[in-house]
Amino acid sequence: MRDPLAEPSDLIRSVSRALRVLESVGRAPKGLTVKQIARRCELTVATTYHLVRTLAYEGYVIRREDGTYIVGLEIADRYRELVTAFRGPAPVGECLRRAALDTGYSHYLGRFVGGQVAITAVAEGHRSPYLEDLVPGFDEGAHATALGKALLATLTAEQRFRYLREYGMRPFTNATLTSPEAFEADLAAGDRRGMQLELSQFRQGVACAAVLVTPDKDLERRMVLACALPASEMMTSARVVRAKLLTVARAVADAAAAEG
Repeated sequence: MRDPLAEPSDLIRSVSRALRVLESVGRAPKGLTVKQIARRCELTVATTYHLVRTLAYEGYVIRREDGTYIVGLEIADRYRELVTAFRGPAPVGECLRRAALDTGYSHYLGRFVGGQVAITAVAEGHRSPYLEDLVPGFDEGAHATALGKALLATLTAEQRFRYLREYGMRPFTNATLTSPEAFEADLAAGDRRGMQLELSQFRQGVACAAVLVTPDKDLERRMVLACALPASEMMTSARVVRAKLLTVARAVADAAAAEG
């Protein structure tokens, strides 16, 4: 949700409206007519028609034979560019892929992007449950993922409180922590353990563990490494998981430093 108080004085309305149109179309996989888009975006049909025609010309939406619009292939191109930019140097991605291959567990890198916790790289492993939401750019549920916990643990208590208040603590499962007090206690346990954990807090039956890769005074240069595995395996293999994560984290840090 956009903050009306943060609206820039030089906001270009036509660009803002075009993005609203694109967002509405993207949320409707079956497609929308111009009238439906206009209604959802609270725009006139005439204005919506001009915006949609422009977006279609640029390839960001596609008009189907039934008159509805869906997202265009240019969106996929922009996403690939985003993934490449987020992933960073090639050796970092190679470390992640090697870890996923060696352990069979899916591995993730995360950073603060625009002040928000986000996944920046993923290497899937065959032994991990498939988590369709956890892709580069995913920026929700920081309180329910080990990756999010590891990054939020680098903030001060006051900064964490503001973050949780702004983004909320949605209950993804019955095990999700939904109060700042419980979250603080959980982070403290993770600090003592040397690894942040979550068991079925984001997805039932799935566990995730995370460690810090690079601490930095600059918020957006901090990086964490996480892996996902069946919750039942985490219960019996936590120490092994931690040891392997720390080994991979050192390799990732070295690869990032060499390229920097």
